[in-house]
Amino acid sequence: MKILVAVDGSKFTKKMLGYLAAHDEWLGARQQYSVLTVVPPIPPRAASALSRKVVQDHYAEEAEKVLAPIRSFFGKQGVSGEFVYRVGEAADQIAQYATKGKFDLLMMGSHGHGALTRLVLGSVAAKVLATCTVPLLIVR
Repeated sequence: MKILVAVDGSKFTKKMLGYLAAHDEWLGARQQYSVLTVVPPIPPRAASALSRKVVQDHYAEEAEKVLAPIRSFFGKQGVSGEFVYRVGEAADQIAQYATKGKFDLLMMGSHGHGALTRLVLGSVAAKVLATCTVPLLIVR
């Protein structure tokens, strides 16, 4: 099964990884993992004052802060995976990457906000659920 794991480095990502570790059926050679994090873009005016290399290095460093512990977790579990990042709005980037990559499943943690909070603030998981055609497993 080709699985995309969307991570943001929060405690909710850690809960999702705990779920993976507690369920042997998710780990093993039968699964092919890709781990995706999304880095917020630098505002255009600020980015225009910086060199392209500085901007790209910033994005890579911010992504690595999130991906390094996940890479370590996967290594301890004996699981290999592809680790990638995108720049932009998280829900859009996750949904697009999942759809274009033809994944069988998308896994992500959720903050577990109530309906009122989602109505006012929105939710990355809710937006992904609304826009993505890939089956979504949300771990709370």
